Amino acid sequence: MSNHHKVIVIGSGPAGFTAALYTGRANLNPIIFEGHQPGGQLMITTEVENYPGFEHGIQGPELMDVMRKQVHRFGAKSIYKFITKVDFSEKPFKMWTDDNELYTSDTVIVATGAAAKLLGLESEKKFMGFGVSACATCDGFFFRNQRVIVVGGGDTAMEEANYLTRHASEVTVIHRRDTFRASKIMFDRAKANPKIKFMTDTVIDEVYGTEEEFKKVVEGVKLRNLKTNEVTDFPVEGVFIAIGHQPNTGIFKGILDMDETGYLITKKATSETNIPGVFACGDAQDSYYRQAITAAGTGCMAAIDAERYLEAMNE
Repeated sequence: MSNHHKVIVIGSGPAGFTAALYTGRANLNPIIFEGHQPGGQLMITTEVENYPGFEHGIQGPELMDVMRKQVHRFGAKSIYKFITKVDFSEKPFKMWTDDNELYTSDTVIVATGAAAKLLGLESEKKFMGFGVSACATCDGFFFRNQRVIVVGGGDTAMEEANYLTRHASEVTVIHRRDTFRASKIMFDRAKANPKIKFMTDTVIDEVYGTEEEFKKVVEGVKLRNLKTNEVTDFPVEGVFIAIGHQPNTGIFKGILDMDETGYLITKKATSETNIPGVFACGDAQDSYYRQAITAAGTGCMAAIDAERYLEAMNE
């Protein structure tokens, strides 16, 4: 297989797979670099109920598997390696894999996604998708009439807490400081909600619960007060981590325009970056919606933009 291609998609997930689907059907034979966590954030989501077309919902990993098979049917190829370095200063664009193999391409679609920032606890990892979540709009529904906590002090945490009151019986916001980064309007809205309580100067030391062979259930957390160092048991069924997201865009620093957090900046109503021929889609450039369906939508935009760019190149 020659290492020069018309389209290279960096990253998998709904955005990358949709971009590959559209460019594949346009006979552009895209190559998808899936990295070592193929399928992206949906791989750590259990039930996906808000993706249209699945009346009874679908498991996150299964949805990604179906998408992958669909794109392979139309001539896309997956390579399970990371791109660790890029050079977009001249055409064709150059990309190197983690085993130092060079690939070149006429167009590049960046679909590297984002990762929720987590607390870094072993127990948090263990219960991720089984009571621990980083997305209230994805998983709030599963906590009907249950007690949940939200960790964080910014707008995201307030938004998630407010959203969760539609489902949960009580929501406690845990924050390590006694002041909140959240904007006044978001904080006031959360404070005015009778279902939301606040615990400041507090961190989670551990998430605990029961583990059976095919089922894990969160039963509570151990909370530590940072002023007194006192540890208390706090029974809850759900733990939502809302301390922000980090786009996976480190390798494009100084090459592609990005905001202060690292989200790639695209031209209004397109997927175009500051480099003609390089397009961005999904959570790598969307800090606002961050849903599977919107990622897929921007993946489609990037594919059509890349297709038109190639057509113009050949005229």
